[in-house]
Amino acid sequence: MKCFYVMVIAIVVVTALALSLSLLILYKPAELVETMQKRDGGGRIRLPEPDHAGETSVEAALSKRRSIRAYSGDDVTLGEVSQVLWAAQGITAPWGGRTAPSAGALYPLELYLVVGDVDGMDNGVYRYRPKGHELEKVADGDVRAELAEAALGQECVKEAAIDLVFTAVYERTTAKYGERGMRYVHIEVGHAAQNVYLQAESLDLGTVVVGAFMDREVKRIVHAGAHEEPLYIMPVGRKG
Repeated sequence: MKCFYVMVIAIVVVTALALSLSLLILYKPAELVETMQKRDGGGRIRLPEPDHAGETSVEAALSKRRSIRAYSGDDVTLGEVSQVLWAAQGITAPWGGRTAPSAGALYPLELYLVVGDVDGMDNGVYRYRPKGHELEKVADGDVRAELAEAALGQECVKEAAIDLVFTAVYERTTAKYGERGMRYVHIEVGHAAQNVYLQAESLDLGTVVVGAFMDREVKRIVHAGAHEEPLYIMPVGRKG
């Protein structure tokens, strides 16, 4: 009989806790709802869904594409950041195929986002996670000036709203293709960079590829892994 009463009390307690939790979820403040929509349990920022049907044709973007080094200093939006990152390395197929072709579908590229002027987003360094289309913060603060210094003082890196930093894990490709795999990696980052150029143009943003920089410093600033090598910096911002 005693065991029966203990079981009844346990059921009542569990039911009460479940009801309390459901009410908390149902009536949580709007600010909490917004935060939960943007961040998962691991603290990653979920980006807005990219647009797959823009108003600018491929032909128009190709015709207008230029290297832009002067920026207005105005903020870009999180939606624009999402679109640019998706163009660079977004997933476009159920099996993991991406916007840029990759030899053997091995995807050696890693992509970092250096944030300086993004509306509603904290400054810092983020790693782009194509699976899930999300960002993982790896460092706090505005490091654009430091990154510009590592890029031999190129002002465009400091003045852009954001900087994309492409790195490569060569072993992902060379393990299959040997030394020639390094060539394939370099070809691939060119594909990704052109995607960024065309997407930026379609958003009326400017960008440029920067290849002159001190590798070790760039790796340190973006907290790249030991087996990653930096290949490109791409400043992106509103045209000046």
